[in-house]
Amino acid sequence: MNVAEKISVTMTPDMLRDIRDSVSAGEYASTSEALRDAVRLWRQRRHVADIEPSVVVAESVAKIRRARIDAIIARYQKRPLLDSRSADEIIGYNEFGVPE
Repeated sequence: MNVAEKISVTMTPDMLRDIRDSVSAGEYASTSEALRDAVRLWRQRRHVADIEPSVVVAESVAKIRRARIDAIIARYQKRPLLDSRSADEIIGYNEFGVPE
């Protein structure tokens, strides 16, 4: 493991409270561990944005399209049912496919 260097970080009270709450809840063993995790996530985000911006854009577009599709489906599912009969009942076939 690399040698760690001690630094000083200035944070807002809200940020510090969130970190301390995470440590108190047992999510992290220490505030240092929580901050190291935050830096790792920041580095991953930078790496993805620098190396593969088209992938990030494609994923975002796919999420937007999926949300639009879900919204359309939800809108149609809320529409009133005009006829409660099954397709076979409407056509005139029983469950065995025999015309009635």
